[in-house]
Amino acid sequence: VQQIQATTSAFAAVLADGSLVTWGDAESGGDSSEVQAQLINVQQVQAGHYAFAAILADGSVVAWGDPEWGGDSSEVNDQLKNVRKIQATE
Repeated sequence: VQQIQATTSAFAAVLADGSLVTWGDAESGGDSSEVQAQLINVQQVQAGHYAFAAILADGSVVAWGDPEWGGDSSEVNDQLKNVRKIQATE
C-alpha cells in the first residue's frame, strides 16, 4: 500500500501497482465500481468529507462519491489536465 485516505465513512488505498481499492459506505466513496476502469496508474488520492479524487499518471483526475461533495468532476474534466496535486477543503 502506497497511500490511504478516508472520507467520513469510506477508505481508498493506492496499491504499489497503481491500482486503487475502496471500501466502506458506498455513498461516501466506498464504492468506486462506476469509475474503477479509469483508476489505472493512480499517483495520488485525496479524500473530502464524502468523496474522493485521484490523480492518474497522465495528469487527469477521476472523482467518485457523493456528487454534492465533489464526487462528480464530469463538468470540469476537460480542464483537469496535467494535474500534479489535489487538496480537499474541510
